Amino acid sequence: MRPDLFQSPDYYLLDELLSDEHKMVRDAARAWVKKEVSPIIEEYAQRAEFPHQIVKGLGEIGGFGPYIPVEYGGAGLDQISYGLIMQEIERGDSGVRSTSSVQSSLVMYPIWKYGNEEQRMKYLPKLATGEMIGCFGLTEPDYGSNPGGMVTNFKDMGDHYLLNGAKMWISNAPFADIAVVWAKNEEGRIHGLIVERGMEGFSTPETHNKWSLRASATGELIFDNVKVPKENLLPNKSGLGAPLGCLDSARYGIAWGAIGAAMDCYDTALRYSKERIQFDKPIGATQLQQKKLAEMITEITKAQLLTWRLGVLRNEGKATTAQISMAKRNNVDMALTIARDARQMLGGMGITGEYSIMRHMMNLESVVTYEGTHDIHLLITGMDVTGFPAFK
Repeated sequence: MRPDLFQSPDYYLLDELLSDEHKMVRDAARAWVKKEVSPIIEEYAQRAEFPHQIVKGLGEIGGFGPYIPVEYGGAGLDQISYGLIMQEIERGDSGVRSTSSVQSSLVMYPIWKYGNEEQRMKYLPKLATGEMIGCFGLTEPDYGSNPGGMVTNFKDMGDHYLLNGAKMWISNAPFADIAVVWAKNEEGRIHGLIVERGMEGFSTPETHNKWSLRASATGELIFDNVKVPKENLLPNKSGLGAPLGCLDSARYGIAWGAIGAAMDCYDTALRYSKERIQFDKPIGATQLQQKKLAEMITEITKAQLLTWRLGVLRNEGKATTAQISMAKRNNVDMALTIARDARQMLGGMGITGEYSIMRHMMNLESVVTYEGTHDIHLLITGMDVTGFPAFK
């Protein structure tokens, strides 16, 4: 395993926009990734296995619901701190960040925002430490970009609900203790239900043969006449806007996370360009390689400014869904382009596990698709600026 020599690029001195707390939180996450993730992640990705031993550390650095209030076990941090933690974790690996994002934005967030006090106290403290792991059930085999078409449903049986259906492409599913599941009631209204492992009829088969997010566990959620206690219904919000509100938080975190992956690819390519000698000089001294590096640092800097501003808007409660979509789409696309260019700079070495670039590139092929595809986010922006929905 090569040593983690990562140095974070800050071409526009953006650290000056961060508070001391922001930098402390980021630096702690960065140090943890260097110590606990970088030395093992290539091996786990090659084996297509999630490194369960890092869960406790993720909790300790605030990787699980850092913005959740302290009284529920969170750190009570702001949105920029959350973003910086996601940036550093994804600098290590997108799959590890997926585990963190799902726990934070898709499990803890809805319980905090849409749950009652009893649910918050029961689940959030254990989720914050990683003692309990959750997953989020929205996507179905036939309904991805159109989640409102879901067929998973529940019926009121008097003293409980009876849940039937299936979800797929669910991060954390194979080992999750709970699932926040979105399903339609008998009137067709979407509600969130907390389904616990061990409930009869609930199974979570793992998805195998992935070429992307190999260090993240992905699976299905199968509900075959699952009896869900009525107290497990999230009471404070229903309709499609409820899960979409969770996705806003998740997409915001991804916008930051993608910068981390891009930074790692850029830093690797820059260092390699200074060491690799061809035709009696470093390849970094050639015009074509300098063009690639100059474009990389420019795009990273633009993404940093875009996302920092979005974080300020999130802190002020002003950020719109469309603004979050723009940042998610732009930053993931940017990271993919940088990963591909960096891979070319490393030549044949770029496809090996000796360097992180090919792993980042494969991971980002999932990130550009989940939490809203690249094209769907373009249409969200298009609808926002024109007023015309073009999804059909």
